[in-house]
Parts: sequence; structure tokens; C-alpha cells
Amino acid sequence: MSAPPTNRWAAVASVTVGIFAIVTTEILPIGLLTPIAEGFGVSAGTAGWTMTVPGLVAAVAAPVVTVATGRIDRRRMLACLLLLLAVAGFLAAAAPAFWVLLTARFLVGLVIGGFWSIGSGLAPRLVGTAAAARATSVIFAAVPLGSVLGVPLGTLVGQLAGWRTAFVLLGVLSLATAAALLVFTPSLPAKEITRISVLSGLMRRSDVRSGLIVTFLVVLAHFGTYTYLTPLLRDVVRPDVLSGYLLVYGVAGIAGTFLAGLGRKPEATFAAAATLIAASVFLLPHAGPVGALALLVVWGAAYGAVPVCSQTWFARAAPDAPEAATVLFTASFQATISAGALAGGFVVDAVSVPAVMTCGGVAAVLAAAVVARAARREPAFR
Repeated sequence: MSAPPTNRWAAVASVTVGIFAIVTTEILPIGLLTPIAEGFGVSAGTAGWTMTVPGLVAAVAAPVVTVATGRIDRRRMLACLLLLLAVAGFLAAAAPAFWVLLTARFLVGLVIGGFWSIGSGLAPRLVGTAAAARATSVIFAAVPLGSVLGVPLGTLVGQLAGWRTAFVLLGVLSLATAAALLVFTPSLPAKEITRISVLSGLMRRSDVRSGLIVTFLVVLAHFGTYTYLTPLLRDVVRPDVLSGYLLVYGVAGIAGTFLAGLGRKPEATFAAAATLIAASVFLLPHAGPVGALALLVVWGAAYGAVPVCSQTWFARAAPDAPEAATVLFTASFQATISAGALAGGFVVDAVSVPAVMTCGGVAAVLAAAVVARAARREPAFR
């Protein structure tokens, strides 16, 4: 017997909240980087490993977990992954040493790779093909909401009650969401099994390779700089308004996400987004409080368009293998988040935070150039 329509939309909501919890857990250290570094007596660059580790693990976990669990009911897999996310949150909150915190972040990476690859494509099975587009938009709205609500609220909780409390609350949210998935989501036996041979076949397509290069450059530019935004802003604005600045960035990100979805020429949107990110990070170290706020609006709107454009690229490059395309999208995005945070940490420790902004701007300019070149030569956006 199939689940009633109400329960199916409740299942969509459960998947959405699950992705919100995952996104928030992944990027929460950005708003708490300074207190985490001070708590363990490490540098800001070293604390940036809390962003590097989950991204690196997720890049590997996306294909590995998807292939290895291809025959397991998707409902059970999603619930198990959220239980693992709760364990990671509680472990991070109780971490007595920095390496224990990194262990917790390793577990977060496993969850990201598995949940994204499995959960992001479930909308047609939950509500049917007629409502699939609407359900998919609801699910992916969790990504900017993680920035809009998750990170600013986590930063505020960290300021009021300590950064460990923020991870405890995310652990509780993960437990509740796992229970909701088990209650509302119908059984979802595996249908399409993604194999390594399918993934390797996609890598031989020029459209896909171009998408990987563009995604690498623009996400490298973003996370190589955004990871260290908090230390930069602490020299520009008062600490008590920091969470408000991050909230403004997140709201702009939601606007950018929806605007990108309305665009008829995704290649132009992608190039414009990369260019605006470059301008924002170049200028931010030289801005005052008002200028910084304006630049965060531009930066947030520009980056909000990036996941939409990148996913569109992969979907059009591989219309015959949507699940495999989602795996590549997830793996490439997460690998670059890791690389960006790691590279940014080296620059921060070796030079300064403003220097990493300059490096990120250069990478964003290169991304815009590659998009323009690929749009002329590749059929993915035609």
C-alpha cells in the first residue's frame, strides 16, 4: 500500500530538514572558527581543517556509499545517516582535543556524501512525477536556508552559550529528523543502481569535464575565502553584530538561488556569479562596516546561484544518467570545499586573511573565463 499524499509531503519535509541539518553542520565552523581555534589553542588556519575534513571525506563517500549501498532500502539508509550525524554532533560537543573534533567532522563527511547522493533525487518517488519539480525545489531550498538560518543561529548560540552547545542542538535536530523519516517516508527499495562503470563513462564526456573544472574553480574561490570570513569581519565590525552580517549574506543567497533558477541562459548566470564573487572578495578587506555589508549582499546572491548553475550543467551533460550525475555533482562540490578550506588555511597562516581574499578573487576570475570558453565550445548549455 502506498503512503497517503499528506505523508508523502511530510516525507519531503523530512528530507528537507535532514539536508538543512547536514548543510548547517557542515558549514557551522565558519561562524565559530575563532572560538574553536581559541578553545583548542590552534591557529585559524588549523581550525579551518574542520571544513577541510568533511568536504574531503564527502567527495570520496558520495560514489563509494552510493555504490556500496545500492541495494539497500533508501528510507533506512537516510535514517541511519542522520543517526550518524547526531553521533557526530554529540562527539564534536564533547571533544576534549582537536583530533577528536576532526574525527567527528570525518563522520559528518560520510553523512554528506551518502545523504546528498541518495536523498536529493528522491522527489519523484515520494510525490510522483507531476509534483516532482515542486518537491525538488523544496528539498534544495534547505541549502541556502542552512546559511540563512543555520549558521547565523549557530553563531548566535555559540556567542551566548558556547560553540559546543550549537553542536548539541544540531545532534538533537538530527535525531528528531531521523525519527520523522522513519514515520513518514514509505519504503523505498533501490531501483537504479549506480555502478562505477557509469561514473567512469561520464568522466569521458567533455561536457562533464568542463563542468568539473568550472565547479572546482568557483567553489575553490568561494570556500577558500568564506571559511575565513569571520576572522576578517571581526576586524571590521563589532562581534555582537557578526551573526547579523552572516544572516544578511544568507538571505542574499536565497535570492540568488531563486534568481538563478529563473534565468534562461545558465552559462551567462554562471559567469556573472563568478565575476561578482571575484569583485566582492577583492574589495572586502578594504571595506568599512557599511561597505562590508553591501559586499556580503553581492557575494551571497552570487554564490547562491552557483549550486543551481553547476547542477544544471551536470544534468544537461548527462541526461541519460541523472543519479550518476548527482553523484559527480556532490563529489566535485565537496572535494572543492575541502580543497578551498585547506588552501585558504595555508595562505592565512603563511600570509594573512586579506591575502586569501585576493587569491580567491583570482580563482573566481579564472572560473568566469572558463565558463565563457566552455559555453562557446560545449553543448551542455545549448
